[in-house]
Amino acid sequence: MMKDDIKEVLVSREQIETICKTLGEKITEDYKDKKLLVVGLLRGCMPFMAELILNINLYTELDYMVASSYEGGTSSTGHLVIKSDITTDVKGKDVLIVDDIIDTGLTLKEVKALFLNRGAASVKTCVMLDKTEGRKENINADYFGTTIPNKFVVGYGLDYGPYYRNLPYVGVLKEEVYKK
Repeated sequence: MMKDDIKEVLVSREQIETICKTLGEKITEDYKDKKLLVVGLLRGCMPFMAELILNINLYTELDYMVASSYEGGTSSTGHLVIKSDITTDVKGKDVLIVDDIIDTGLTLKEVKALFLNRGAASVKTCVMLDKTEGRKENINADYFGTTIPNKFVVGYGLDYGPYYRNLPYVGVLKEEVYKK
């Protein structure tokens, strides 16, 4: 069972619900009287973005991008790969990039720059988790749920290999699972 591979739960399901409600209310206030394009970075954003947008009371357009600096391991490869781009034209739009976590900062920094270069009116970022100890790029999320320590976490969208994304919480993966 997957839960047997978890050393400790860092962010509970209840905490995630509160994070999504709080962030949704703040985003609604900050973008009042505007229409918002929310771009999720797949695959990790799925659970967080789905719950977050239910708490945003705005006219909201959705799109997705597959972009990552991780390739199935426990640390960043150091370069961004865009496997699938959005289909929406961002020119003149207010864009909110949603991801599960900001760690090194590479993915969010590069995607934000890409959308600004494409003519977006504004680009902000929103993440569920902020792992500040892992930061390599000079970028912080405009909206974040909670800060976590520099541990390898899975669950609620975060994976190791292709697994653990469907856990209803965020937990620390036991080292023996990924040191095999």
